[in-house]
Amino acid sequence: MANPIIAIVGRPNVGKSTLFNKLIGERRSIVEDTPGVTRDRIYGETEWRGKKLTVIDTGGIEPKTDDIILSQMRVQAQLAIDTADVIIFMCDVRTGLTASDRDIAIMLKKSGKPIVPCINKCDSVGRPPMEFYEFYELGFDQEPIGVSSIHSSGSGDLLDACIDALGDWHAEEKEDDSIHVAVIGKPNAGKSSIINKLIGENRLIVSNIAGTTRDAVDTQVENESGSFTFIDTAGIRRQSKINDRIEHFSVLRAHMAVERAEVCLLLIDAESGITEQDEKIAGIAHEAGKAVIIVVNKWDLIEKDNSTVNEFNTKIRTALAYMPYAPIVYVSAKTGQRVQDLFERIKFVHNQALLRVSTGVLNDVLGQAMIRVQPPSDKGRRLKIYYMTQISVAPPTFVIFCNNVELFHFSYRRFIENCLRETFGFHGTPIKLIIRQKGDDAE
Repeated sequence: MANPIIAIVGRPNVGKSTLFNKLIGERRSIVEDTPGVTRDRIYGETEWRGKKLTVIDTGGIEPKTDDIILSQMRVQAQLAIDTADVIIFMCDVRTGLTASDRDIAIMLKKSGKPIVPCINKCDSVGRPPMEFYEFYELGFDQEPIGVSSIHSSGSGDLLDACIDALGDWHAEEKEDDSIHVAVIGKPNAGKSSIINKLIGENRLIVSNIAGTTRDAVDTQVENESGSFTFIDTAGIRRQSKINDRIEHFSVLRAHMAVERAEVCLLLIDAESGITEQDEKIAGIAHEAGKAVIIVVNKWDLIEKDNSTVNEFNTKIRTALAYMPYAPIVYVSAKTGQRVQDLFERIKFVHNQALLRVSTGVLNDVLGQAMIRVQPPSDKGRRLKIYYMTQISVAPPTFVIFCNNVELFHFSYRRFIENCLRETFGFHGTPIKLIIRQKGDDAE
């Protein structure tokens, strides 16, 4: 990344996510008064004193725990510490200096990174409470800075200290030209495992507990295929099962991740097969006009014969009849089977979504289509199609001008779309056709 990186670390429920959201100016991390809500590393950007900064929110660190989720959160926080240029160590003045704070301080000192102690919940105006001064015992070079993340007070002093700690840090600003890929699917379909296999490191927490990933998390990777940013999302559950606020926010994050993406990997669990919930999740990507690759995971667990793939293909195509354009790939995140092939497929469908066709060529294809199948008529009135032009990409969007919109039946619209796909491909991407009567504004 081109920006200096600041990681916010500390034990659970000291206000890290609230501070993160204030610093980046948007509500990206889930904020809930429940320890352990932020589990993976969340990235965002802010700017201070003319310098762009990348901020990482981390799950709370429990230095001594046997809990599987809390122990993996500690590993994720350590990865953030290793990545960071400056570390904000957040504590809570109301609970005072705890044994966990002392243990985390020791871990941070071993990193050798600049540490800025941040004492949260100093809500009173003027002098900080007496409990604030006990945090000097931690022995950092930088004096503790009192903030109120919920009221935004002290955040300027905090960022000043971070900028000062960076010293003469310099890096070239680099525009993000990577392909943004949202990994979507039901809970426990293997989304985090797929990304971990793609990038070759345990960037995201992986466990068999459904709902482990609650936030949308960005992971950048560059290889011989190009530059990619993967957005892992919380598994999208049935609406009836979304019975707490955290789960509700997670579903919103998944929708937002699809909106930010250019390509969606729809993960389907090979053991459970295509389900009604998979259909609904696929519909989110389709309606958003995103390029889609259907990825059937856990293929290594399926007993196969000569007809297994064809049977799976038929079931998927029947259930997702509205997206016949999406290629189907059978992979195993566990063994790595065909996972690396996804990079080239992502690049291919992304290029297909950006395909632009000249108006002259389009109308040649349209003319040939009308010769093959005459436009429909109704009660003696026949549909006349005058011309077609492409107005945008991602998804490829076309306007067709005709004499009467009502005569343009759905079946003929589908026929025109099929002719476009036969000629130009448009593999992996939906196509949008806008039908207008001649004389309407084409913009």
